[in-house]
Amino acid sequence: MSPESEADLPADATADALPGTLPEELYAELVAFRRDLHMHPELGNQEFRTTAAIKERLEKAGLAPRLLPTGTGLVCDIGGDPGGGGPAVLALRADIDALPIPDTKSEVPYRSTVPDRAHACGHDVHTTVALGAGLVLADLHRQGLLPRPVRLIFQPAEEVLPGGAAEVIKSGALEGVGRIVAVHCDPRVDAGRIGLRQGPITSACDRLEVSLDGPGGHTARPHLTTDLVTAVARVVTDVPALVGRRVDTRAGLAVTWGRIESGHAPNVVPQHAELAGTVRCLDINAWRQAPDIVVAAIDEVANLHKAKSEINYVRGVPPVVNEPVVTELLRDAMIARRGAANVEDTEQSLGGEDFSWYLEHVPGAMARLGVRTPGERTVRDLHQGDFDADESAIRVGVELFTAAALLHPTR
Repeated sequence: MSPESEADLPADATADALPGTLPEELYAELVAFRRDLHMHPELGNQEFRTTAAIKERLEKAGLAPRLLPTGTGLVCDIGGDPGGGGPAVLALRADIDALPIPDTKSEVPYRSTVPDRAHACGHDVHTTVALGAGLVLADLHRQGLLPRPVRLIFQPAEEVLPGGAAEVIKSGALEGVGRIVAVHCDPRVDAGRIGLRQGPITSACDRLEVSLDGPGGHTARPHLTTDLVTAVARVVTDVPALVGRRVDTRAGLAVTWGRIESGHAPNVVPQHAELAGTVRCLDINAWRQAPDIVVAAIDEVANLHKAKSEINYVRGVPPVVNEPVVTELLRDAMIARRGAANVEDTEQSLGGEDFSWYLEHVPGAMARLGVRTPGERTVRDLHQGDFDADESAIRVGVELFTAAALLHPTR
């Protein structure tokens, strides 16, 4: 345990016996709550039912959640006076939106009831963890055992670039906040464990949409027109290679295509083609240069094949950069609850996360929450229709957050 955290422990708590463990009755309720969210997924900025369910449960616990001006999502303070010059608030952030993909699980009774909508990234787990932590911390506050204020942030639209975090921040949700923490499900880590990393833990992520146009023609005479399909193929293969040679390779700047559309008949050279993909980057300085580099590479290849290009480069999110002190706070919290053996070092991911926007304003850190059933060989990856989580991870997440709140330094 770090000296700063040791000195700031509540008088009646030690690293070996922190209050705030999760009662079995509440754990069962949280599992049911998560399953209800899983059955009723809502897309970004449409999370009205989800928001209402969170609000109702917090109010039942005697708390006073405040709806965000974004229309969905909410914040809720526990203990202290965030605006009164007291101890800095620790914020616990959860994202609440789902993905526009079908739920393909057939073996569970809580599969999505909404066509082409699924909680395939674990946001239902994140939401349930923050809710459960809030309920436990509210009970500790009533007992006089919560020495520092905590703010729950239930954020909409994480999956919608550039992310709902920016609007949440604009609404004043970080006022009085000294540090912020979050978890993200990781299907490659066993339930009961977390992964931590100081510094960048995710990558920057932008969206790229490209249109290519030409006069069209007959496939018997491609030399008399713009061979648009060939032009598209060269953009797909050549642009990632060009981009990779125009920045330091350690920056990890990568273009990956997810959609290509062109043509209607085998003997017709089409007039129009569309491509869409993502631009990801491990280094924040290279990310700032990425739009110019990528757009120039696309134009260069398109011009070589006499295709007219139109590019829509959509700025997304910078990398999540875990601040060292807050990262160690999460490590100390997990050690206090589960022991050092259940904390593992994790790699930087190429996934994007709008939690990064909060870290532009306050120090914070994100932990990878293990959700793979121990011993299971199949990895149910994120953003896939069969994704699911071992629900014992809910208990781990709640106890991680509550321990972090108890160990959080006063300043």
